[in-house]
Amino acid sequence: MAFTAMTPIQAKALPLVLAGNDVIARAKTGSGKTVAFGLALLSKLDVKQFTTQALVICPTRELADQVANEIRRLARLMSNVKVLTLCGGVPVGPQIGSLAHGAHIIVGTPGRLADHLQRQSLDLKQLNMLVLDEADRMLEMGFEEDINRILTASPISRQTLLFSATYPDTIMKMSKKIQNSPVMIATDEQNNEIEQYFYEIENHQRDQALAKIINLNPCESTIVFCNTKVACQSIESYLNKLGYSAIALHGDLEQREREQVLFQFANKSCAILVATDVAARGLDIKELDVVINYQITPDPEVYVHRIGRTGRAGAKGLAITLVAINEVVKANAIEKELNVKLTWKSLANLTIDTANMVRPSMQTLCLTIGRKNKVRPGDILGALTKDANLDSQNIGKMNITELYTYIAIKHTAVKQTLSYFQQGKIKGKTVRARKL
Repeated sequence: MAFTAMTPIQAKALPLVLAGNDVIARAKTGSGKTVAFGLALLSKLDVKQFTTQALVICPTRELADQVANEIRRLARLMSNVKVLTLCGGVPVGPQIGSLAHGAHIIVGTPGRLADHLQRQSLDLKQLNMLVLDEADRMLEMGFEEDINRILTASPISRQTLLFSATYPDTIMKMSKKIQNSPVMIATDEQNNEIEQYFYEIENHQRDQALAKIINLNPCESTIVFCNTKVACQSIESYLNKLGYSAIALHGDLEQREREQVLFQFANKSCAILVATDVAARGLDIKELDVVINYQITPDPEVYVHRIGRTGRAGAKGLAITLVAINEVVKANAIEKELNVKLTWKSLANLTIDTANMVRPSMQTLCLTIGRKNKVRPGDILGALTKDANLDSQNIGKMNITELYTYIAIKHTAVKQTLSYFQQGKIKGKTVRARKL
């Protein structure tokens, strides 16, 4: 997988977890904690026993999907490892059917996991490792009751790992109730790869200021954070009218819509993601150039999570925050919390140059075939390169879900691809394609 050295959290956590210790680990976003607990739980797995042996609880569907996919990648040289995702926002029936066939590792959100326990469709009696990923966020979101229900249904003898970006008092109280002599570890290194700038604005200038700053920093991947879904929708519309390529992510979207938004942003079909803080955690974007806080958050910890989406794995990052005059107190709180001197810049003389607008070279297509059809990436690539005569350079990232496949195709090759799927087949199945 091209890993040549452990990250600090992996170097600290892996030996302790492999030795059987309960662990409380604090590490920033993008520090490699998924690989740390993923390798540990896979090393303890007995594949011949088709029971649920490991459970990872995550605060959001996006993070659960990301964690499950990473565990599948780590397990790809092991035979017959079944990883199942149990999250809300999708029908419960198919999940009950999948559980009836068994799973070694389950990754899910607290509400849906508690729901399955109540329905008696989930059995945790053979569980030997429980991981709470971003435990601080789950407590903030009010999942404590659901988590307690899950803990009650699992064996006392299990190994329990808490991974958290912060150590609030609630985490320590939870640890005392659910862990056995836990070892505390932390990696507190500051991410000096992120340049942080603050612009003081008038409230009525906010939209125009955002457009100018995006224009000043043209790149393939920008996240704009808003505090409300109404602001998200408004900014998405505003930026698209100006000619930018923007798409919104917020809590009102159905699960399939959320997946489609994230796939389009991750595969470079869209340059700007406008999001509420639901996207601040569990967003699996490897190369994110710029984070812009359209609205400053009143919580310094949320600010840290937001800007932590850029400057990952040693890459350079840029974080920009718009601050109205009546919001300067919030900026001061961030300055105090992070113990850094804020750098302020002026919007004067900034203009919008249409030549600087980034227009994505890719377009996402949705294919009516997925994991349920036993399709693999190689099947689709083979059909496109051999049967449709597409140059492989025209094919980008691919995401295969249960029922659909999302694939990025260069704009210049979209017509050829759609033409193929008017009659073309994959693994003998007629497949339809449409543009998102």
